Amino acid sequence: MTGSNNPSRSAQATDCDASMVTRERGQRQVFCGLAGIVWLHRKIQDAFFLVVGSRTCAHLLQSAAGVMIFAEPRFATAILQERDLAGLADCNQELDRVAAEILERRPDIKTLFLVGSCPSEVIKLDLAKAAERLSAAYRGRVRVLDYSASGLETTFTQGEDACLMSLVPELPALADTERSLLVLGTLPDVVEDQFQRLFADLGIGPVHFLPPRRASEFPPVGRGTRLLLAQPFLGETARALQGRGATLLTAPYPFGIEGTLGWLRAAADVWGIASERLEAVTAPAVARAKLSLGRQREALAGKRITFLPDSQLEIPIARFLSRECGMELVEVATPFLDRQLMEPELALLPTGVRLTEGQDVDLQLDRVRADRPDLTVCGLGLANPLESEGLRTKWSIELVFTPVHGFDQAADLAELFARPLARGALLRV
Repeated sequence: MTGSNNPSRSAQATDCDASMVTRERGQRQVFCGLAGIVWLHRKIQDAFFLVVGSRTCAHLLQSAAGVMIFAEPRFATAILQERDLAGLADCNQELDRVAAEILERRPDIKTLFLVGSCPSEVIKLDLAKAAERLSAAYRGRVRVLDYSASGLETTFTQGEDACLMSLVPELPALADTERSLLVLGTLPDVVEDQFQRLFADLGIGPVHFLPPRRASEFPPVGRGTRLLLAQPFLGETARALQGRGATLLTAPYPFGIEGTLGWLRAAADVWGIASERLEAVTAPAVARAKLSLGRQREALAGKRITFLPDSQLEIPIARFLSRECGMELVEVATPFLDRQLMEPELALLPTGVRLTEGQDVDLQLDRVRADRPDLTVCGLGLANPLESEGLRTKWSIELVFTPVHGFDQAADLAELFARPLARGALLRV
């Protein structure tokens, strides 16, 4: 869908760690925040996501998830009909009925999320009150929460931020005498297990992850909580956790060898772990990553890449591709630039790189056509048109769906960018 930040087009430059950041406001290409349900419902194994929206919402989720006909996913759409939109029907009665059917059919569900969409927000359906009402009705049986995943003014990864922020008031309190590490951001189970082993080998703990795998495992939070972000698009949740006493650790994000080492070092410093121990514990994983990454670097070194704003992963991924894969950054654009969360990453970008916050899609496409980069990272809506013009593209949403964090995934992350280049070379033969 196409949105607009501001009807007027303007650009303003500001200083950002010796780099110039251009702010663009205009027409945007955005992907709906409902997409976050696809990875969140896989992570929180006893949660159900009920989208209150249209048939378009339902089709989007089914297409994004690739759910086969015999599967029973833990998400659904309560479809708003014409009578609902016209105010001729009681939406709350229908919502209660659908929720009752879900909970009767799925007794394993412990948390029910009511997810707002563009249609439900247009008709001002109060899902917060609905969640309160259903929580009272099912007290002791299921927790009912609400959040908005509307794509009207957001990018698709903010759906996860809104979901996790709704969990913060539900988290138990950490005793003032205790200390723990809280890793924030959805990670595939295999990656979470890898990080858990590294933290254990370093002597860092206890370590909790948000979101947890089950609602019964909600992590405690308090003044002794040290917060480490695994995803850069969770600013609102991070600030909500800080409001409950957590201390945010400053670190790059765990993409590639350099980013993962810096990320682990931030926690190790707080726990008083010596640098020598960190190097010894991570040495085998670093050696494996360097060996695997070397093969991908041969395909990427010297290639020019442009990032269009979509996922908020653009800056840390650009840092990885530049510093560890030898790619040349033509432009790095991101939907929103949270300076608090991006400060360590910005310091690692090459001097003078063209940085853009926000989007005026016509102006950015004009620059892509003029620059002719070897690869453009963009949303689904822009990829096919650019491919038709002979420009190779990479879907940014793949960076969220694919395990790419940590040492053992560094080569897999690089391969995501090497693959379209190899495909393009074959097409030219």
